[in-house]
Order: sequence, then C-alpha cells, then structure tokens
Amino acid sequence: MEYEKERYSVLHKRINHTWDFVRRKADRIVLECQEQAYWLINRPPPGARNVLDMGLERPNNTARVTLNSEHYKNEIDTCKRALGRNRVKSSICLEGEQYQNHDPIMQGCLPSNPWISDDSAHWTMNLETVPTPTRLRVERWSFSFMELLNDEMGRREFMTYLEKEFSGENLAFWQACEDIKHGESSKIVEKVEEIYRNFLAPGAPRWVNIDSKTMDKTLSGIRHPHRFVMEDAQMHIYFLIKKDSYPRYLKSDLYKNMLAKGIVPQETKKSVFPFMRRQRHSSPSPAQVATQATEEGGNAKGAGQAGTNSAAGSNV
Repeated sequence: MEYEKERYSVLHKRINHTWDFVRRKADRIVLECQEQAYWLINRPPPGARNVLDMGLERPNNTARVTLNSEHYKNEIDTCKRALGRNRVKSSICLEGEQYQNHDPIMQGCLPSNPWISDDSAHWTMNLETVPTPTRLRVERWSFSFMELLNDEMGRREFMTYLEKEFSGENLAFWQACEDIKHGESSKIVEKVEEIYRNFLAPGAPRWVNIDSKTMDKTLSGIRHPHRFVMEDAQMHIYFLIKKDSYPRYLKSDLYKNMLAKGIVPQETKKSVFPFMRRQRHSSPSPAQVATQATEEGGNAKGAGQAGTNSAAGSNV
C-alpha cells in the first residue's frame, strides 16, 4: 500500500495542472475515482520501468532478465492469474427490453404516427401539461434523473412528493439556479439576491443544506454575480436529490399510482394525407394524352393500310 500511495502521489503531481480544464466538481470526483481504480489494477510492479518517467530523470534499469526455469514459472503463474480474473463488463445493451417499448422504429408510434397521417392525437397526449400522462411517459421518468427533470409534468409530480417529504426546497433551489443560467442577463443580479434571501441567508424561509466549503465559495461569488455563480451549490443539491430523494420517489406509492393510471393508447386506423392517396378518377397529364393520341393514330393508320392491301389482293 505504501508503494501505491507513493506512485499515486507522483502521478498526481505530474498531472495536477490538467484539473484546470475540468470545471465541474462532479466530473472531478468521477475522474479521480476512475484514475484510482485504473492504477490499482494496472500499476507497474516494483522495479519495472514506468512509462510516465520522462526526460533525464528516467531510471536506467537495463538489467537483463535471466531466462531460466524460475522466470518461466513466474510467467505461467502470472498468465494463470490473468485468465482467472473476471473482465466481463455490464453493457446497456443487456437492458434493451427496458427501452424496447419506447423505440418508435421498433414498436411504432401510438396511437398513430402524426407525420404520415392526419391524426394529431399523439401530440395531444404528450403535451407538456395534460390531465393524465401516458404510461410510456411515466416509465421514462425512471430511466434517469435528468429524464424526470427535463419533463415539466415529471418535475411537478416530483415536487408534490418532495413537499410531502418536507424537502421541496431542494428542487425549488435547483430550478431557481436553472432560471439564472438560462434567463435574461439583465435580471441576474436580482435573481441571485432573491435566491440568497430565500435559500441561503441565515433563517431563510426555504433554507437548503449545503456543506460549509461550498457555502463559503458561493457566498464569496455572490459579491460579483454571474450566470454560474450558483453552480457548485446547485450540483451539491442535484446529487443530494439524485442519491436520496429520487430512488425513494420511484418506490413510492405516488409514482406507482401514476404509472398504473397512465394511458395506454390503442393503435388507430391509419389515415394518410390526401396527396398520398391513389386517385380513382384522376385526369391524365397532357403528356399521357399526347402519347395515347399518337399510339391511337399509329394503330388506325396501320389498320387502314392493312385493309387497303387486303382489298388489292382480292382484286388480283
């Protein structure tokens, strides 16, 4: 373990400057975990040449390996351990049945495809706000947390659940931060002050629970407000909801009842656009009329010539 800590600290010093290119705290956490897992599996053994050692400080380990029976026994043992290691990774392809019903190419578009028919029921059923959503729409809320947040009706139902859990201020704070990011530039200062009064100030009516480090960074940034001044606090609340409230919502009776009441549209008879129908009594085009007239004239001329020849033959 001491060797691993030493090599990881050396690696951290050499690539520490690259963290400046990573903005979000969540991305830094994920990349750091992936980096630690990678070096725990693929770390070079003691005495081996490290490819990260560059320049004049590269160790000069040019000792030749003696090819004896002991060396080959170690090679065989290493290969056996490598063969016994489980390298199978789960793939999202294994979850294809979960998404199959939501693929309009594989399952079709219910009740009908509005792009090839004159029925707009599909668009009406999937408006941003409807009395009862479709079952497929409610199922998509369980695919990911962002799928739920991107749906206006999903956010409203999730807010209803959070208010029952006395944690609705978290989602309200996230929505207020999104309003700053995508709202008007002239109202940024006003919205930042409003968020501070409602969510961050001591004794705020809807105070949110943020760690001291993130809170200090956010409060210092409020002095010079901009669109992304609340980003760290927003990401903290985002992951708090995603890891705690979102899984409990999917298991709650509120979500299960909404899923059970979801509309399952039945396929309707396809009615294509008028220009796609075959006309029963359509008039031919002028080119077709001219072609038919030429053919009829040629047939009549051929028939007249044949009659003349037959008459001449009878006279002879």
